Amino acid sequence: MQLRPLGRSPLSVAPLAFGGNVFGWSADERRSFELLDAFVDAGFNLIDTADVYSAWVPGNRGGESETIIGKWLKRSGKRDKVVIATKVAKWAEHPGLSPMNINQAVDGSLRRLQTDHIDLYQAHEDDATVPLHETLGAFARLIEQGKVRVIGASNYGADRFGEALAVSARDNLPRYETLQPEYNLVNRAAYEKELEPLVVAENISVINYYALASGFLSGKYRSEADLAKSAARGGSVQKYLNARGLGILAALDKVATAYGATAAQVALAWLMARPSVTAPIASATSVAQLKELAGAVRLQLSAEDIATLERASA
Repeated sequence: MQLRPLGRSPLSVAPLAFGGNVFGWSADERRSFELLDAFVDAGFNLIDTADVYSAWVPGNRGGESETIIGKWLKRSGKRDKVVIATKVAKWAEHPGLSPMNINQAVDGSLRRLQTDHIDLYQAHEDDATVPLHETLGAFARLIEQGKVRVIGASNYGADRFGEALAVSARDNLPRYETLQPEYNLVNRAAYEKELEPLVVAENISVINYYALASGFLSGKYRSEADLAKSAARGGSVQKYLNARGLGILAALDKVATAYGATAAQVALAWLMARPSVTAPIASATSVAQLKELAGAVRLQLSAEDIATLERASA
């Protein structure tokens, strides 16, 4: 499998990332181990999580996903086969991007992950209350200490992300090598209009989340009645049940039929074919589902098929 570089960093990743938000939520520890083994054994390496995952689950407090990944790393002995990406800023226990918070949060993440370094440490969201040079300076010290290899950002607007890159260059600080925006066939405009030109110009790698729009692009939800299929996801996809959304599903079905593939595979293959995207993030809760998603890397969509999808989702 051909690996793709993360920005200007020495790290390279396979073109699909596993979203660790399911660990400790819709996948228990045993299932999570099975998923991680299957993911790595299939040739993939980028595992994305955050300190806040999965604090939203009743009975959880946060840190569950990192803890499960850490137990798996210790049990499997596969630490050198994976790129571990986690995040700081959105957990109530460690909110924001002040140097003090970053220093405290990273030690907690390292402890839960049972590793001596984080490959990709990401600002989970912008924190306008802290000067960018202070946040980037804190990340720089973590890199100097060997706790972090590369830094990235998630949920930054184009203006602030561009400003962060400028501060890094001006003050000789490490720069964000990756960006995590929401991007998929139903949510294109915000990324393509402002963020995409910036990341292309600056050679930033994009690891986009909601690659399947909370499951809508799998074709699982096609009517109001289908929303009951998932208590966790149904409410978040209801907004896509309109003429445009159903038109996108029809285009996915058409292309998928031509390739003997599934709608989810085509939706991921469209992302992987976009030059600015490095590795879309997708989650699975069963090994069978993971194998389906992994099949997307074998799809080479034609220019005509890409145009069909982009007309439907324009």
